Amino acid sequence: MRLLEFQAKELFREYGINLLDSKASTNIEEAKRHAEEIGYPFVIKIQVPVGGRGKAGGIQTCKNADELELKYPQVSELVIKGEKARAILLEKMADIKKELYLSLFLNRSKRCYTVIASSEGGVEIESVKNQVIEEVGMGDVSDDVARRVAQKIGLEDSTADGFADTLKKLSKLTVEKEAELAEINPLAIMQDGSVMALDGKFVTDDNSNFRHDELQKYQEKSEMEARAEKSGFSLVELDGDIAVVGNGAGLVMSTLDMLADSGGRPACFLDVGGGATTESVYEALTLISEIDGVRGILVNLYGGIVKTTVVAEAFLKAYESNLVDIPVFARLKGTESEKAREMLRDSKTEMFDSVEDAINAAVMGVKK
Repeated sequence: MRLLEFQAKELFREYGINLLDSKASTNIEEAKRHAEEIGYPFVIKIQVPVGGRGKAGGIQTCKNADELELKYPQVSELVIKGEKARAILLEKMADIKKELYLSLFLNRSKRCYTVIASSEGGVEIESVKNQVIEEVGMGDVSDDVARRVAQKIGLEDSTADGFADTLKKLSKLTVEKEAELAEINPLAIMQDGSVMALDGKFVTDDNSNFRHDELQKYQEKSEMEARAEKSGFSLVELDGDIAVVGNGAGLVMSTLDMLADSGGRPACFLDVGGGATTESVYEALTLISEIDGVRGILVNLYGGIVKTTVVAEAFLKAYESNLVDIPVFARLKGTESEKAREMLRDSKTEMFDSVEDAINAAVMGVKK
């Protein structure tokens, strides 16, 4: 999930990264109120999930109310690389001395985060020259590393301190949100030597978003995820081939992690919730049947508030209607689990005493 600039800056602000005053709006009346709060002059920036906004006319300076009346509609009606404006950001003008580049990205092949910094900012990463590249592991960037990067791009004194502080804060944000990319371009040196994030890009890992409820407000739910929410359960589409079903976010998350550690690829996170009924679980199976590429279903259920027999009834109904025709690997424990296992004994569901055995069977089963 790629956040818009104003959304990325909400996270930056939360982690103490220096920002100029800014306000996002979706109509000119709202923008007029924001203009009074921010004060002229400011910059109008179209909010789209693609680059190249400046070249396309999506960033305009605005010195007075007349210019706001003229330029706001022009910017908001632009279509850039096929993307229409999601919002318009008004941001206070900056007195810039120099522009830098700073980013962290997840290097999956090396299982670490990599810092890229440059004394030249304001251009696309492909055009950034004199790059400093540091592999920093999966944890927060240390003070020593941050200061070394600052020194390598030629910063000194309070500016170097400000840069190092920004890098550490950006690293903390990136690691805690499990992001794939966090970029500040440009990171500006102001006339007083302080540093300020003038733009922001933040890309989250779709496979970890379910662990971050605070990021859900930024996510545009798919039709399938909206249907799941309406039916009383949680579903997040992933990019694998084994659908993971359980009750309780913690149980489902740990099952996903165990599956991934065993070489499996989750196709979805599906938490049937504490109020599950036969009908809602059947609807959950209906949604799973509509996800492309699903070759197996892994069920890890611990009956408490939810009776395991409710889930068993839904699967039997799904078998009867030919809704489910792929292998199912299940571990059922807790309330009425023995009865549920008996109900499913002669069905297509393979039963296991441990989740580890169920996972191993699922991973091997989808590879056949």
